[in-house]
Amino acid sequence: MKTYLDCIPCMLDQTLRAGRIATNDERVIKKLLDNMGSLIKDIPLENTPPETGDIIYSEIRRITGVYDPYEKVKKSNIEEALSLYPELKEIIQKSDNRLLTAIRIAIAGNVIDLGVGNEFNIVEDIKTTLKQDFAIFHFNEFQEHLEKANSILYLGDNSGESVFDKILIEEFNKDVTFVVRDVPVINDVTLEDAIASGIQELAKIISSGSSAPAIIPKLCSEEFLEKFKAADLVISKGQGNYEGLSNVDRSVFFMLKAKCKILANDLNVNKNDIILKGINI
Repeated sequence: MKTYLDCIPCMLDQTLRAGRIATNDERVIKKLLDNMGSLIKDIPLENTPPETGDIIYSEIRRITGVYDPYEKVKKSNIEEALSLYPELKEIIQKSDNRLLTAIRIAIAGNVIDLGVGNEFNIVEDIKTTLKQDFAIFHFNEFQEHLEKANSILYLGDNSGESVFDKILIEEFNKDVTFVVRDVPVINDVTLEDAIASGIQELAKIISSGSSAPAIIPKLCSEEFLEKFKAADLVISKGQGNYEGLSNVDRSVFFMLKAKCKILANDLNVNKNDIILKGINI
């Protein structure tokens, strides 16, 4: 997905939010905003939004000296999600379609997104998502690909969301590799976050090899790219991964909630719609 003009104010707003979490020093935050303003003017609209996000968080780390501004928030999100785990497992066990219910729960976890700045209530969002109609619903195609797949590459998104990803992965009974960010960026899932969520109990965990808040193939490691090409089924969680992969030439299934009007327009859906979309299928 390309960068739209409406993305630019959002990028600056995200810089300000993260800067204020990293430091109380207004002079440092002003320097951060000044630098980002200078950098953004030279960023081509053809770039994906997460490519700019990579620049933003690199500058935040460099100027504030804070490596992981959202560390405490991520731990809190994971703890809250884990506290809901037994109840969510019970919901799946009582459901008529375990796989579809697990997908809904995994998408509900996608609301934990500190990059877009929306407020969320994870318990209420789960209730809504369990009943909500899909705006794009390629479930039958997903089932067909899942049944044939021997290997699954699961592209993680947010840290707290990874607990909900674990619930979905438990329904697969397949060889799964779970992909995390190489360094802390926004509240995206890192190796440490995935382990805290219990992902290592079910899947091999690898890094994308990139500091970007999304999977952008040209920025990723050779190890990741080999897995990406070879996997029988690729599952991509969240908005950032959609922005980075929407134009790739292999089959990918995207699971997300459209939390941003720009992305919703790109998908031709409404804001807050839930999506299960396959491409090249």
